Amino acid sequence: MIKKLDLFIFKTFIVNFLMTVSVITFIFLTQTILSYLNELLGKGLTILDWIKILSYFCLNLLPATFPLGILLAGLITFGGLGEFNELTVIKSSGISLIRIIMPIFIFAASLSIFMLWFNDRVIPYANLKAYSLLYDLRQKKLSLNLKDGVFYQGIPGYSIRISGKSPDGTMLKNIMIYDHSQGRGNTDVILADSAMMYMAMNNRYLVMELFDGASYNEQQSETSNPINPQQFIRNTFKKNKLVFSLASFDLNRTKEELFSGNRLMKNGEELSKGIDSLSNDAKMIHQQAELGSKAYYYYLFQNDTIKSPYKKGEVSLSVLIDKDKKAIALSKAVQAARSVKAYAEGQAERLDQIEKEKNLYKVSKYEKYTQAWACLVLFLIGAPLGAIIKKGGLGVPVLISICFFILYYVFSMVGQKWTREGIVEGYIGMWIGNVAMLPVGLFFLRQAKNDSRIFESDFYFIFFDKIKKIVKRIFLRNK
Repeated sequence: MIKKLDLFIFKTFIVNFLMTVSVITFIFLTQTILSYLNELLGKGLTILDWIKILSYFCLNLLPATFPLGILLAGLITFGGLGEFNELTVIKSSGISLIRIIMPIFIFAASLSIFMLWFNDRVIPYANLKAYSLLYDLRQKKLSLNLKDGVFYQGIPGYSIRISGKSPDGTMLKNIMIYDHSQGRGNTDVILADSAMMYMAMNNRYLVMELFDGASYNEQQSETSNPINPQQFIRNTFKKNKLVFSLASFDLNRTKEELFSGNRLMKNGEELSKGIDSLSNDAKMIHQQAELGSKAYYYYLFQNDTIKSPYKKGEVSLSVLIDKDKKAIALSKAVQAARSVKAYAEGQAERLDQIEKEKNLYKVSKYEKYTQAWACLVLFLIGAPLGAIIKKGGLGVPVLISICFFILYYVFSMVGQKWTREGIVEGYIGMWIGNVAMLPVGLFFLRQAKNDSRIFESDFYFIFFDKIKKIVKRIFLRNK
């Protein structure tokens, strides 16, 4: 009986979990791709390129979608059981709510442990692949797209304008081509009545056959100028063939090692080493600042003056130092003070940059743990809350899930901001979201265990009625 019940609840939860995670991932993925869409469209990307970029970003989004998915799945599953009185029937048979949610709790705990490994190993790899590919796609030139009346400069060294083309784009009319490959300015131009365009050598070269045209060339020397060229050459042709290399349109992959130093591409151990390294850099700057500042101080007495004979007498400072030497001393002192100030400000700026970078490393390190344990914390909210509200489907559960996830997100962002600014340590700031929401989950678990009706109006009528009676009793006693 118990095993069949566990299997039934687990199957229901898994179906809801996979459904919600798929929908949420799709929404987040769409939002991410839209933010990069202007940089990716028109680049002639292959289906394989799109599959790669979507897959890497999908993996990158899972740490954020799993907690929200498990929260929503818990609400839908136990809300549906409560709505159709299945939860009431199960409880009436002597099975407690804690026992009912135990299989899902084990799954949530296992998922949290899995996410610890996933965030530490898979996410850095996915980030490395995604952002290196995205960088290369950004550098890739737009695909060949000739428009009527507009100079196209996508092919290096050439500027091409046409007045019209056939529907399939192979036949062109009234072509003007400026040849800038020699770096001589607008001295070489080709005009043609029509042309036929096609690809060759596995789309590596563009062939343009020109018909009924002429080429114009201005030959210049040291004594000539653009207004009075030394020689002007005009060649007419019935047919001429131009071949353009399309190597600049290829996707050239950058070495991934160039991106591996970024904190987003590091696992927990590498981030810890990075934090230690930055701490050592800060200590070295402190030591350098202390030693370097000594170079700006001038000592009047290089030898020991303690053993000098004592001479009694009253002598003023103005007598000891004449006006010229005094002015020189003051000038040197001001210059030395300014130098010390500039040196100290430079060292302080370096320290500030190191501290900011170290705080970002702490955010990346502890985020791997907080996102993983968020699955368990949000499950403790979703499952008991679903048993309390007794509403299944995608209506009320979705609304409540969004509210609690926003609350969790706000707490997490506040803690992350405090960590970035160095207000609190990373192991405190990054856990604020989980620590703040855990008591809420335990409260809902306690209320669901006691069959509380905190989301029903009768509960509040009874609650305020009790308060009214207590206040009235106190008032009558004092009277």
